[in-house]
Amino acid sequence: MSSLRYGAEISETVRKRFKFFIILSVLGFLCLLMRVWYLQILKGDSLRELSENNRVRLVTLPPIRGAIKDRNGEVLVNIRPAFNLYITPEDSRDVDGVLGFLLKKIQFDKKKVLKSVKEAPSFGNVLIKADVSREEVAFVEENNRNIPGVHLIVEPLRNYVHKDLAAHVMGYLGEISKEKLENQEETDYQMGDLVGKDGIENIYEKELRGKKGYKEVEVDVAGRELRTLRMLPPQSGNHLTLTLDLRVQQVLEQLLASRDENPVTGSAVAMKVKTGEIVAIASKPSFDPNAFAAGISRRNWRKLLFDPEHPLQNKAIDGQYPPGSTYKMVTAYAGLEEKAITPESTIFCPGYFNLGRGTYRCWKKGGHGRKTVYDALVQSSDVFFYTVGNRVGIDALAKYAKKFGLGNFTGVRLNGEKPGLIPSTLWKMKARNKGWLSGETISAAIGQGYNLVTPMQQAAMMSIISNGGMLVRPFLVKRVEDPNGSVVKDFFPDLQKKIDINPDTLSIIRKGLLGVVNAPHGTGQKARLKDVLVSGKTGTAQVVKMKSYEENVPEEEVPYPFRDHAWFVSYAPFEDPEIAVSVIIEHGGHGGSTAAPIARSVIETFFNLYPVQKNVG
Repeated sequence: MSSLRYGAEISETVRKRFKFFIILSVLGFLCLLMRVWYLQILKGDSLRELSENNRVRLVTLPPIRGAIKDRNGEVLVNIRPAFNLYITPEDSRDVDGVLGFLLKKIQFDKKKVLKSVKEAPSFGNVLIKADVSREEVAFVEENNRNIPGVHLIVEPLRNYVHKDLAAHVMGYLGEISKEKLENQEETDYQMGDLVGKDGIENIYEKELRGKKGYKEVEVDVAGRELRTLRMLPPQSGNHLTLTLDLRVQQVLEQLLASRDENPVTGSAVAMKVKTGEIVAIASKPSFDPNAFAAGISRRNWRKLLFDPEHPLQNKAIDGQYPPGSTYKMVTAYAGLEEKAITPESTIFCPGYFNLGRGTYRCWKKGGHGRKTVYDALVQSSDVFFYTVGNRVGIDALAKYAKKFGLGNFTGVRLNGEKPGLIPSTLWKMKARNKGWLSGETISAAIGQGYNLVTPMQQAAMMSIISNGGMLVRPFLVKRVEDPNGSVVKDFFPDLQKKIDINPDTLSIIRKGLLGVVNAPHGTGQKARLKDVLVSGKTGTAQVVKMKSYEENVPEEEVPYPFRDHAWFVSYAPFEDPEIAVSVIIEHGGHGGSTAAPIARSVIETFFNLYPVQKNVG
């Protein structure tokens, strides 16, 4: 009986447990049904949308930047296809680990990428490296399973066809800054977008940029693209045609690149005197804007930024130098206009000029003898112009210098132009809180002392002298064209004003400049051409006064940083001027031997391409 009772108790326990599990199963099944109902009915639409968003991505396509061409249609800047490496953080399980894996074969700034990842929107692409090499592309493709979220995109990359040619004019691209992104009016920009940072790329950003495109793509769980569903192609920006002539520009760049064992530092500008069109412009040392197009590394950027030769500086517009003897044109004009001298009057040059206790020497130790203003310009007599400057005074010199455009902006549309400096008694009192000294006038009369000018100003001054007093704004862009080649906007010469210049006095100055190059004792004979009459003025701008080197030490033995700057400013042809050229070679010594041959070759190249039109009688 006891065994039967025990069996019955076990059976009852099993039944209770079975009933419990049945109830538990029913409740679980009901919960599952409720969850399914919740997901399918209540949240079905929103979850379906999330699923589609995970499967379908909207990818931004970068705009196609417009080309930049020279005046004859030769392409200077365009775009080329490049492989850019991106990561989508949402598709990567371990961003830090994936980036570490990539660093085995690909060099990039990991800290910068991780910072961008934190700031990137959901499912946003973060650039790891632009313009990766073929070997790097192969590495990514071979290891795509080990690097989820990483993908290559073929995108247009800015291409500066001739590398560093006219780099300071072209400018370069860089990633848009947070400040600009927050302050910019248009909403088409996003973090990571490239914008013009300097030069024409910056000034004509709106014209060149173009419009972004978009495409919908289907992706797998690792974020890899499976297929494109829809696409709106990007639009090209407008094209720019410049006033530059590639052939003249190349000659100028080559001339500035070749000089002894020392690196060339300096600048040159060639412009049309009647229109202001800049035909060639160069600044050395230079840089390759292609280094910025793919994203420059912090190390290379710092190397450029702190280079003692300042390769990022556009010396043509913000290099300020003493004009040296090129300023004697101003002093001669001031002397004639102020009746301190006449065309026939002479001044004796014994090789020195005494004023009070000071003695100011001429560059020619034995002096030039008795000279008229014509001879003084041709042979660049310092004593003649010391005397004239002392007679007219600093304020008269300043008045006529400013009339020729010195000490003021030329108005060329480039970033960072500086005005130079033309001193006066009022300027010194305001700037230094000191009175003007008569000895300072002596130095100023030959372009030393406080005087500072830029190569662009010098070219503009020669334009004024050669064209009879028309102040024309220098410019670089001839027209803007749409992607189909239709003209959107033309740029025309901007005659700012007609300067009140005495034509008789100007004629005397011009004859002197002709003699500088073509007379037997002219200091600029190395600029002489056979078939074109070149006019010009040499200049030697003192960098630092070093008494121990002044007279007895040969120039080649003077330490390079202490050597004088070499100037040559010119225009041609004399009869009907068309082009003005200014050249400065830092630490180049004498303008007649160093800068004049460069100007000569530029002028010769120009007239070989654009021959002088001679009148047939």
